[in-house]
Amino acid sequence: MTLHLAVALDGAGWHPAAWRAEGARPDRLFTLAYWADLAAEAERGLLDFVTFEDALGLQSTRLNEPDERLDQVRGRLDAVLIASAVAPLTSRIGLVPTTGTTHTEPFHVAIGIASLDHISGGRAGWRPQVSGRPDHAAHFGRRVLPPLDFSDRADPAFTRHVADLLGEAADAVEVVRRLWDSWEDDAEIRDVATGRFVDRDKLHYIDFRGAWFSVKGPSITPRPPQGQPLVTSLAHDRQPYEFAARASDVVYVTPRDREDASAIVEQVRAAEAATGRAGPPLKIFADLVVFLETGGAADRKARLDDLDGGEFASDAHIFTGTPEALARLLLSWREAGLDGFRLRPGELPRDLVAITRGLVPELRAAGAFRTAYDTGDLRGRLGLPRPANRYATAS
Repeated sequence: MTLHLAVALDGAGWHPAAWRAEGARPDRLFTLAYWADLAAEAERGLLDFVTFEDALGLQSTRLNEPDERLDQVRGRLDAVLIASAVAPLTSRIGLVPTTGTTHTEPFHVAIGIASLDHISGGRAGWRPQVSGRPDHAAHFGRRVLPPLDFSDRADPAFTRHVADLLGEAADAVEVVRRLWDSWEDDAEIRDVATGRFVDRDKLHYIDFRGAWFSVKGPSITPRPPQGQPLVTSLAHDRQPYEFAARASDVVYVTPRDREDASAIVEQVRAAEAATGRAGPPLKIFADLVVFLETGGAADRKARLDDLDGGEFASDAHIFTGTPEALARLLLSWREAGLDGFRLRPGELPRDLVAITRGLVPELRAAGAFRTAYDTGDLRGRLGLPRPANRYATAS
């Protein structure tokens, strides 16, 4: 069985001192060429897709507020715009930007991701992301959010707040999905002789009314080539697992070892049952931060830790070692029921190149990775069918 492999791109790499490493290119972080080179390298390795991180505030070492650090990368380009700019410069790699759901209107997200799918020829995805930080809310002035106390996740107030954020996100995804369907596939007539460009009967109001949004529709953008671009989400616990089961096609999880991966897969499947998920089961990808080198990966991470003033920690498992050892780990963890992996390069472009030119050949030698792209669209690559249009079926 072919292993699915994605890469999460963020700044100069996931280690906060990566921008200071030899071979880093901090002067190019805010240029198209930087991101195009990374996407091209991922495509050269035949990876399934790349994700682009984003947020509504400057990066911070604190979960709930900004910090005052000036020795780490701060600032980023808009993820959807990066993906759209990179799309014409690539031909096969999937492109999955992140956008917030807490403050961003789903209508804008829907047309942005649909446009990306058209521009890329069916290679778009989306990672919706909630934002509970008060300083993010202050950018918009429409609501006040209380600080989240991550030290007591069993607190009923914390649970209710997270439930509200995820409930809003689920409604946002539902609005986006309905807007993608608001044009039937053959709504565009483009008949010069009759002067009819669209068939008005094949454009549909979505008339969504929920606790968080009221959206009339239809979209201003024709239905995406994939019908429904890939929706992905990052989840660490029961509530986010249930959100993924309701809203996503792919879920990224963060196991610490193979046994933990097996337990998490069971929790995700239980969440699917609890939410009454319809359609294909979630594709489950494990996230790992990777520092890859044939000897010396741990020392390289230690040098970066010294530059940053402390040991790097992550929500995901941190792997330091050779591409061969990582290949063995991935193949072992796959037996827990995982469909694939999303790797977070500790240092860019160094660890991305180690993935495409070191890890991929190892997996290919084990018969676990493709030798060529077999489909052009991202959904098809993951074995997901093109969904029927809900409104066309209803009519």
